[in-house]
Amino acid sequence: MNDLSTILIKSLIVHQAGDAAQGGRLFLSEKALETNQEELNQVLTHFMLKSLNEAEQYRLDKESNIIYSAISSLFEDDSRFLPVSQQVAEHFHLKSSSAFAKSGELCVVHFQQVPFADQFRDAIGIFHSGTRETFLKPSIKTAGIELLLEDGIDLKKPERAVLILKQDAEEGFLAYSYESTASKQADATFWKQVFLKLNPVVNSYHNTNAALGMCKLFISNELNEQFETTKADQIDMLQRSMEYFKTHDNFQLEEFGKEVLHHPEVIGCFNDYKQQYEVARQVNIEDQFDINLAAVQKQQRFFKSILKLDKNFHVYIHGRKDLIEKGFDERAGKHYYKLYFDEEK
Repeated sequence: MNDLSTILIKSLIVHQAGDAAQGGRLFLSEKALETNQEELNQVLTHFMLKSLNEAEQYRLDKESNIIYSAISSLFEDDSRFLPVSQQVAEHFHLKSSSAFAKSGELCVVHFQQVPFADQFRDAIGIFHSGTRETFLKPSIKTAGIELLLEDGIDLKKPERAVLILKQDAEEGFLAYSYESTASKQADATFWKQVFLKLNPVVNSYHNTNAALGMCKLFISNELNEQFETTKADQIDMLQRSMEYFKTHDNFQLEEFGKEVLHHPEVIGCFNDYKQQYEVARQVNIEDQFDINLAAVQKQQRFFKSILKLDKNFHVYIHGRKDLIEKGFDERAGKHYYKLYFDEEK
């Protein structure tokens, strides 16, 4: 989120929950924290909300969803903040017994003055941090300054975060969610699907993000299994895919196939893979949609153009695959790449 200047913390409470399967502790606080200090309010707001992407939107599933029921009751009567926050923590702890979620601090926050469109909304935030960071704390004594070794929460960003706005209640409210890369790798489904039961809002951001993710997996994995391709071929196709999304306002599946994939066999394989991907990932990627540049920028860092050769060479390829030639030297018993160029810099 970009504009945090208007946001106020009305109530904040911290519980400890997670890793129930390994005996993790559930500790429920009995009172909310005092957050009337302006500096503390600003630090906490920045820590909790800065990583959220407003373009990546979700809604809570309304059916048999404890989080939806808890948030609804809290928006109706904010005097129930303590018991509702405890219910959320208990739910997190219970779900962590069958899925990976490290034991740590679970914060539940009632925000006010959250900007949305041209108005302001109340919102409920849920944040979890299970990783502790070690730091040095200077302590002034009579004889000098001592350094004490302590551990605490890293203020860069929480490991998991969700902000649920008091908006579109009948549709499951509007939510923004964030997970660190480490959390996703540990368990890609726990936070959004198991604990929160979030469904993505199908908009231009969702379609663009999902389509680019699918393209990368197809080119990096499926293409090599179905056809004889070199790593340079894959890099070239990854670059053409990214270039298509950066230079077009709209995605059209048939057009994409002709401009990026070229060969009818590859296009047919890609269309089949798209259907399999949608079923496996439980997503729907439309055949035509407006391209969202924020999603393109997010995905661009995953489209690597580096050809790694053993541990000796990294070759950065930015185009002109026709100037790269691959072969095998029988005398040396090794593969080689031959690069053609005009000028050395």
